[in-house]
Amino acid sequence: MRRQLFAAVLAIAAATGLVTGCGSKDPNVLRVGTEGTYAPFSFQGSDGKLTGYDIEVMQAVAGKLGKKVEFVQTPWDSIFAGLESKRFDLVANQVTVNPDRQQKYALSQPYTTSDGVIVTRTDNGTIATLADLNGKTCAQSSTSNWSKVASGAGCKVEAVEGFVQAIQLLKNGRVDAAVNDTLAVGEYSKKTGDLTVKVAGKTGQTSTQAFAARKDSGKLVDDVNGALDALRADGTLARISDKYFGTDVSK
Repeated sequence: MRRQLFAAVLAIAAATGLVTGCGSKDPNVLRVGTEGTYAPFSFQGSDGKLTGYDIEVMQAVAGKLGKKVEFVQTPWDSIFAGLESKRFDLVANQVTVNPDRQQKYALSQPYTTSDGVIVTRTDNGTIATLADLNGKTCAQSSTSNWSKVASGAGCKVEAVEGFVQAIQLLKNGRVDAAVNDTLAVGEYSKKTGDLTVKVAGKTGQTSTQAFAARKDSGKLVDDVNGALDALRADGTLARISDKYFGTDVSK
């Protein structure tokens, strides 16, 4: 009876994510956390398979390391908790490099460089700069770098799971703006042709994005950096970048 009860509790814990995997792990497999809902970086393709710029770069890195990749789709606001609890080895989801993350995590060399933009409804003529966000409401993933940019400008943050939800709140008139990556905003505009929202201005900040690992991950980040160097040298990063953006954002 006691064994049955223990087995039942263990099954419930595993189903709810309280058990994060134990025992030996295949050294030839990289477990990678990613959203799967953040086009064009990590999203479901028309065939239902996970694809995107970050996905292809990570697959190329793993190829250089002679490893397979197992992606673990996780909402952005819990992705670092998943990393810390060892659900996966790396995060591949446009992790912006900043001092706080450099202190907490082992970050790879950057593989993306981009600018921040402010998105509003097309009929809103009151917002053009970060200063104009003071006293307004912005839809942001609460733990994202762009959320800090928005709140730092005096914008009240309405927490959302990701960029798609932010745009919906904006379109519905529940928030005044959203601050995000120009590449993600450009992809949304290209795919949807949505004329009800616009890029109202730039944040004036250029950011770099990297893969994130735990501080106790040994030489994993060194290995990833070596792979990125090789992919940059043989033109693979430039080719993947051109496929998704028409330009090389990996520089």
